[in-house]
Amino acid sequence: MEFRELECFVVLSEELHFARAAERLYLSPGRVSQLVRALETRIGARLFERTSRRVRLTPLGERFLVDLRPAYDGLAAAVGRARSAARMVEGVLRVGFLGTPTDVVTGTVREFERLHPACEVELVEVPMADPFGKLREGKVDVSFTLLPVDEPDLETGAGLNKVPLQVALSPRHPLSRRARIEAEELAELPLVGLDGPAPRRWRELTAPETTPLGRPIPSAGTVSTSQEGLTQVALNRGAMLFCTPTAAYHGRDDVTFVPVVGLPDSVLGLVWRKEAETAAVRAFQRAGVSHE
Repeated sequence: MEFRELECFVVLSEELHFARAAERLYLSPGRVSQLVRALETRIGARLFERTSRRVRLTPLGERFLVDLRPAYDGLAAAVGRARSAARMVEGVLRVGFLGTPTDVVTGTVREFERLHPACEVELVEVPMADPFGKLREGKVDVSFTLLPVDEPDLETGAGLNKVPLQVALSPRHPLSRRARIEAEELAELPLVGLDGPAPRRWRELTAPETTPLGRPIPSAGTVSTSQEGLTQVALNRGAMLFCTPTAAYHGRDDVTFVPVVGLPDSVLGLVWRKEAETAAVRAFQRAGVSHE
């Protein structure tokens, strides 16, 4: 039984007039009538007597109203409190990040908590190989991610940064001594990719299968985390692409990062479940844009 049907029944029992009930409910009179008929069909009997001049409750409708009213009032109050809470930015906001808490991540958190001191941010690391799993499981409310995202149940905001890519190489690799690498040269450089359940579009962002001119890029296998990938790179078993801030974060003696020219820039943004968007999520997105 739908709450909207019960709401129509209660309001119509108070107004005893379809037009006035429709006005209170921000519906058309026809829609009110449709919802009341649906409720009567569920119950199996008429709840209102309707004539061209008036509307009144049947004896069954009167009895149903008396029985329903306490539960309806409690339910309506609960819905009202939930709506009110959804408009407030307080409590805890769980924010996912991809392995590296770069300045975009920490800067957005600082700006959000400055603007909304009643809401605390809890940072949760999200696996590179499963960027949306914790979001869909409800373990995080919003997450930093690479854009674009092509997932029908997810919503994204504007990009928060746009930075060039670098390729991680073993210092033993001949290309590690170069000042830069052209994108077409990746056709001769096996790339380490990501395991599932990362969607195909995500895997293409982190390890493209072809160069911009369509030449195939060989695969050096897949890993679940960036640290696993860097270990493969250090052993000279392949190369791996990283955005420039992440490359700086992962500086180490056994891995060299070389800028790649000719690939689209890496864009970081925020993603959340469409059905779970709240005022806090929207405020976090605004904080990210402000920080940028």
